[in-house]
Amino acid sequence: MYAVYLAATLLAATLTASAAVANLIGHAYPKSQADKLNVPHTWMRPLGTLLGAASLGLLAGLAIPPLGLLASAGLVLYFLGALAAHLRVHDHQLAAWTLFFTASLAALITNLTYH
Repeated sequence: MYAVYLAATLLAATLTASAAVANLIGHAYPKSQADKLNVPHTWMRPLGTLLGAASLGLLAGLAIPPLGLLASAGLVLYFLGALAAHLRVHDHQLAAWTLFFTASLAALITNLTYH
């Protein structure tokens, strides 16, 4: 079970870290998503910071399990908020969202199951 927990956590941390970097450096993809969802570009750094903190929390959770649990739960909530933003503007192109949400949910479920 540890291998599944470790794999899910590392995958979620890697995906989340890549999204954080993309937001923080102002990559075109997060900007286009923000435009599509009517989210101000001024939110990109705070959202990137949240994603970066969650990624670090997932990794710290390998040593301190409650941190990983809180980080993965926070990510699930973050991506549920992102889903609401997509649905609000009738955007049903959710492939990237599905990947990030599924990885975050897997990290949460494996954390709860393993610990």
